[in-house]
Amino acid sequence: MSGKARKHWRKDYREPDHRVERVDLAFDLREDHVVVRARLEISRTEHAAPDARLQLDGEELELLALRINGEKAVESSWRLTGSGGLDIDLDGAATAVVETEVRIRPHQNTALSGLYVSEGMFCTQCEAEGFRRITFYPDRPDVMARFRVRVEAEHARFPVLLSNGNRIEEGNLEGGRHFAVFEDPYPKPSYLFALVAGDLRDLHELFVTSSGNTVDLHLWSDPDDQPRLAWAMECLKRAMRWDEQVFGLEYDLDVFHVVAARQFNMGAMENKGLNVFNASYLLASPETASDEDHELVEGVIGHEYFHNWTGNRVTCRDWFQLTLKEGLTVYRDQRFSAEMRSAAVKRIEDVRMLRGRQFPEDAGPLKHPIRPEAYEAMDNFYTSTVYLKGSEVVRLYETLLGKEGFRRGMDLYFERHDGCAVSCDDFRSAMADANGRDLSSFERWYEQAGTPVVTAEGKWDAATKTYRLRLRQGAPGANPSSAPLPIPIEAGLLAADGRELAGTRVLLLEECEQEFVFENVAEQPVASLLRNFSAPIRLRIEQSDAELATLLAHDSDSFNRWEAGQRLATRTLLSGARARIDGVPSKEPQSLARAWRSILADSSADPSLAAWALVLPDEESLIGEWDAAQTVNPVALRGAVSDCERFLSHSLADVLLQRVRDYRRAGVY
Repeated sequence: MSGKARKHWRKDYREPDHRVERVDLAFDLREDHVVVRARLEISRTEHAAPDARLQLDGEELELLALRINGEKAVESSWRLTGSGGLDIDLDGAATAVVETEVRIRPHQNTALSGLYVSEGMFCTQCEAEGFRRITFYPDRPDVMARFRVRVEAEHARFPVLLSNGNRIEEGNLEGGRHFAVFEDPYPKPSYLFALVAGDLRDLHELFVTSSGNTVDLHLWSDPDDQPRLAWAMECLKRAMRWDEQVFGLEYDLDVFHVVAARQFNMGAMENKGLNVFNASYLLASPETASDEDHELVEGVIGHEYFHNWTGNRVTCRDWFQLTLKEGLTVYRDQRFSAEMRSAAVKRIEDVRMLRGRQFPEDAGPLKHPIRPEAYEAMDNFYTSTVYLKGSEVVRLYETLLGKEGFRRGMDLYFERHDGCAVSCDDFRSAMADANGRDLSSFERWYEQAGTPVVTAEGKWDAATKTYRLRLRQGAPGANPSSAPLPIPIEAGLLAADGRELAGTRVLLLEECEQEFVFENVAEQPVASLLRNFSAPIRLRIEQSDAELATLLAHDSDSFNRWEAGQRLATRTLLSGARARIDGVPSKEPQSLARAWRSILADSSADPSLAAWALVLPDEESLIGEWDAAQTVNPVALRGAVSDCERFLSHSLADVLLQRVRDYRRAGVY
């Protein structure tokens, strides 16, 4: 195709004229081509006109045969479209059976979309619009059908044949060939179709669900990589059990396959019952993989498995709703990893990624809402905003409604929409209705781009023992026409010596400016705001070095302890850099050193959290905080970091060495 890509608008969405009730596919895998036979049971939807023509998407397909209701289609009843699709006149019939036979060439498919060959292995990637490169089909997520798939190939070269669902038949054929038949009992959109054929080895274990069903778990890889699948299997079983315990969601097929492909163009793909991974996200062993590698495998395994319900059983109505499945599933995989390891450390890692990847996207020329209004190329839509900010918007519901309220909303969401293709509005409605809340203003988080800025000012009144906190929100992206967002801010108050004066409460900032009053505050407090990073915003609040040191040493919220340390260290390092520029001695970071000593002296603290608290901000973050009116001086900044490191290492040498001795471990890793 040539020319400018057509722009797609969310406002132009309309339901399909035809639905597919059932799909029967037969794949004949050959040396240099594949023949695909498809049988589609079609029915006209209620809103469609009686003479509506059937529109099937297609791309780079060689049409060999077309039959309608068992008869060869007459030439006047169909035509190939300019985009490669198929336009069929059903002559007013409300139902029809359409059969096509096409030839495709996966060996020449360098787009790695649809069916292609990866190091001798047949593999598919159909999200977002790759299925149209396999056969003629209404390739859109709101067309959901039940699939039956037959795969035939040469046994010696492709001993393993896989597709979605349960294997219901297999056998040998003449000429050294064999076949396998799979049936998926759950309706799914075409983007979740998968096929794999190759010479693979598996790690096989059984998993018994909470209701007593036995599931065959198979993790597949190249023969040499099979020993490196054990950690992924452990992570998969943990994810399956966690989803049962936390959300009441059981796996729903008799078998679950995960395949490691070395040339897979996505990180991983959640195809129903047959996940396909880039091998780097599935393989790990203690001899060659770091702790971070193991954590990455855990997170990606969890993410793709959790899609079984948030994405597969309930999917997107259209691609504008992508954050419905991706933002929600990122939230679920983050929560899973947090509960498997240190929740505080996981939250810090997630916020660092959000700030490092999504905040710059929100501030740049390509910023967009988590549910965009338009796109030209769907493949450009898989952004940090859709995934990471989308997960933070899901977390807003949990912050406001609590974990029990969030679970009620999830239960109602699945009760209403299991087996359906739905929108972000449907998710929000389930959360609202399950909890009796008006959440209509939350739609603004789906409509507005940019990172909100909230400014906080607090004033303590000794006579009335009240603390008044005034919060003001600036429009995202400095757009004055933007309506105020509903922003839940978790807040608490500390005394100067670290005592809790007011426990965590959720302040819902819904207007441009609001005041919140804390009563019975007997002494000057230190405000601890945005605990657990309760909203994806930039918070501006003036606090002294002593107040930041108090938060770093004593805050009951682990995230804010780390955040206070980063703010204190940032202030210290930028001050040191300015001193170097001005040619004057820099001030020794005594406040930072005292706070670090307090952390190191606390033997009961989570070691992984303490480690994060003792990391200085990276220079990229420091540059982001540099005074915009001045030119960045990287040499001065590097010198300030070195000065600070030298002072901290000398002044804290005794307690640092003690911690090294405490955490030294002997024996086998």
